This record gives sequence, structure tokens and C-alpha cells, in this order.
Amino acid sequence: MNSNAVYLSVDCNFNDSFMSTKNFLRIGVFYDGTFFTKAQNYFWGQKYGWLSFQEFHKLLENYIRTKEQGHSSYKVVYSAWFQGVHKESLAQENNLRLDRKRQIDLLHAGIEPKNVPMSETQGEKGIDVYMAVETLQVGLDDKIDMAVLVTGDGDFVPLTRALMKNGVRVLVAYFEYEDEKNKGFCNERLINAANHSININSLENDREFKAEFKTIFRQPSDNKKQTDKTSK
Repeated sequence: MNSNAVYLSVDCNFNDSFMSTKNFLRIGVFYDGTFFTKAQNYFWGQKYGWLSFQEFHKLLENYIRTKEQGHSSYKVVYSAWFQGVHKESLAQENNLRLDRKRQIDLLHAGIEPKNVPMSETQGEKGIDVYMAVETLQVGLDDKIDMAVLVTGDGDFVPLTRALMKNGVRVLVAYFEYEDEKNKGFCNERLINAANHSININSLENDREFKAEFKTIFRQPSDNKKQTDKTSK
């Protein structure tokens, strides 16, 4: 084999390796826990069902497929949940039960819980900074190609810009709703800063995604089936 053939072979192998890496889009999902929890409670109160993490991730993968074309595979490879937690003495029994249920759901979905103690006077102060630092580190470590920020908080605009500056594309996934207790929305500056944004509620009437939208909710009957399987 002559030297030109050797160089050609090495170049082909490099290109094949490069293309195979780019054909697999690695997605990281980073949850503003309180933001998601309020949406979960809203949907449950409106009789949609319990918002399921696994199906939510599938929805994100399929939605990103329509926005970031050219890859053969789209997969959530990492996810983390950021939320402050009350001291046991300050939390109501019903809330403790729901928190435990949510923690189990996170574990089943492979989502890494990253909780910090809540201040009695300042609430979740510092959780946004914690989420920003951790998310940026994952991006800088080249573990993901796209970051999904599940939040509506405009404080994450600097994080969005920092991720994009370092080659990580950003999708902001948010919920838009209003009831007597809460209002879900996304800061316009955050929407404008990201590569893509999606109002999850809007998918209910989207021709392409309305069927899949229904699948992200787990019904009470599904919980009973899961319990029956576990007990056998």
C-alpha cells in the first residue's frame, strides 16, 4: 500500500467516526423543579392525569427531531432536577407524600435529583445559580449537544447564551396556563435567547403532536396497574 492510500484510509476512518458522532444527537434535560411541579399539579387538577417523565422525554426527543434535522438518532442521555426542599417540620404531611412520590418517579426516569435545603425566610434562594452552574458544566464537559431547559425563568438567559457560545444548542420547554392558584408562562427574553422554544400546552391542539401530547399523562388506573405488578 502506498503512502497516499494510507492517508486516504486514515481520512476515511476519521470522517466515518465524525459523522457517526454527529448522527447521534445527545440531549440533556434540566428541570426547574418548582416550575415543573406547579405544571404537574395544574394538569392533575384539570383531570389530564399525572405528567410522566419518561413519556415527556420521548415527546422532547420527537419534537427536537423536527427542529434539528440531519441526525439519525435523538436521545435524552442525561437529566437533572433542581429544587429546594422544606424541612420536615415545616412541610405538610400531604406535601411530604407527594414529594416522595415525585422522588420515586425521578429515580424510575433516571433523572438525577439535585435538592438544596430551603431557607425559612428566603425560600429557594440560590437554586437558580445551582442549576445554571451544573448545567453549564455538563455542556462544557461535552456530554450533550442540546440542552433542554424546562423553565420559564428569565434568570436563565445568561446560561442560555453561555451554552450556545460553547456550541450547545438550547431548547426552552415551558408550560402556559392559568388557574386560581398559579400561572405558568415563559419570560420573553428567554424565548428569544434560545435556539428553539416550545409551549407544551400548545401541543394539545397541534396536528402533528396532539396524539402524543395525550401520552405524557399517566392515569390513576395506570398507577393501580403498576402497584399490582409490583405486589406480585
